[in-house]
Amino acid sequence: MEIVFLILLLMAFAVNFTMLCLYYLHMFQLNSYKPHEQLKWLKGNFLPAVVGRNLGAIVTIPLLLFCGPIGQGISFLVLAISAYLNRPKKAKKPLVYTNRIKRMLITLGVLLCFIVAAAALLGQSWGNGLLLPIAQFFASLLVLLANLINRPIEQSINNWYINDAKQMIREMSDLKVIGITGSYGKTSVKFYLNKLLSAKYNVLMTPESFNTTLGVVRTIRSSLKATHEIFICEMGAKNIGDIQEICDIVKPNYGIITSIGPQHLESFKSIDNVIKTKFELADAVPQDGIVFLNNDNEYIRKQKRSKKTVAYGIEETDSDYRAYDIQVSSKGSSFKMTVDGTDYTFLTRLIGAHNVLNIAGAIAAAHTLGVPMTDLVRQVKALESVPHRLQLIKGSQALIIDDAYNSNPSGAKAALDTLSAFEGFKILVTPGMIELGEKQDECNHTFGTQAASVCDYVVLVGERQTKSIYNGLTDAKYEPNKIIVAPNLQEALKSVENIKTGGLQKIVLLENDLPDNY
Repeated sequence: MEIVFLILLLMAFAVNFTMLCLYYLHMFQLNSYKPHEQLKWLKGNFLPAVVGRNLGAIVTIPLLLFCGPIGQGISFLVLAISAYLNRPKKAKKPLVYTNRIKRMLITLGVLLCFIVAAAALLGQSWGNGLLLPIAQFFASLLVLLANLINRPIEQSINNWYINDAKQMIREMSDLKVIGITGSYGKTSVKFYLNKLLSAKYNVLMTPESFNTTLGVVRTIRSSLKATHEIFICEMGAKNIGDIQEICDIVKPNYGIITSIGPQHLESFKSIDNVIKTKFELADAVPQDGIVFLNNDNEYIRKQKRSKKTVAYGIEETDSDYRAYDIQVSSKGSSFKMTVDGTDYTFLTRLIGAHNVLNIAGAIAAAHTLGVPMTDLVRQVKALESVPHRLQLIKGSQALIIDDAYNSNPSGAKAALDTLSAFEGFKILVTPGMIELGEKQDECNHTFGTQAASVCDYVVLVGERQTKSIYNGLTDAKYEPNKIIVAPNLQEALKSVENIKTGGLQKIVLLENDLPDNY
């Protein structure tokens, strides 16, 4: 009977350990496979993510040490329940079983075998009673250990992929590469530019948010063809040197810097580091290339320009491509632009002045690369919303402005301005902004004061990270009974359904949506 209990116990341990590892691997993937980000996340979520998920392991220690075979039986039940509770749940962005994740699972499997073997050698008390529970409690660190063990293999594999992508770019000598970076707006400009350039060229762009080094490499190796004439490469960054690393691979002929602001300050530490990193793209463009700059952005406007530049904007009158007479409504936007002495009127279904600015940047680049303005007028009219970036969605009971992707102070203010242009009962749903370092509370507080003058109701997602928004609202004399704090997005949307509007149509702004690791 003891052997049966022991086998059942080890099976329950193995399953629970696996469930824990899958959870921590998921978080590691969401934290961009960066150990320091994972450790920071573990520190900030120690009680729910470590202690809470390991209560079963903690309970088994006295049972296995002092209660003999009966303790083993009870421990089996405890660990079985724990494994069930720790099983993968439905996530906004589920764990993707990439080759890297599969290799880490193999390494973790080997570590599991060593742990079980060591437990068997140590015997009932020290092995089952202490080693197995301790191994479960530190599963989060064992995931990082597996990453460390695999690091030489991963580095050599990545280097091979990177060199292969470099070779592909070198072999396409006529390919024009356009790099796009910025604290915000880069994905929208990428999508718009792809549409505008397609009027004349065969274009490839990095899909979705494939803006990391390996994301760019993957796009090149899987999608770049000899028939492509232009490659639009979105470049993201969280640390100094990230943009330069991508530029070393793709060798951009042109660069577009869409914005600079207090984004990812937790990793960049200062706005000066953000500026330096974004202008790594400008530094990488050759002397005969062109850098397109958002002239409305103060940080960009103040930088010295050693390369040929083309400025675009909607505010600064000295911009080479300036959108003016902007009209924004719930049905779309219109604006004018004067180029080479000729006035052009643009119409688009896209909403918001922020979108007009991004379209202006795309027009500047497309026209400079040879697309006639008359063709651009037609292409702008056919532009479609970029998912989760001021995307207008008509629901059964409400009109939704989906601006749920990676909110920032400038974008959040622009989203509120867009919301104010609509007629109806205006509701804001937001978990607030993140990765703003020391400025995070200040920026969220300001966001709260701005929302107070626009919104009829505010639904905050998560009590902890939205405290500063709540304070901003109340400091602006916003009525507390018009503020709802929901534990998650699903409950927040249920709250929106229950809000009475007196017959007015609900206009719901979804501003930001945090991933599962928040």
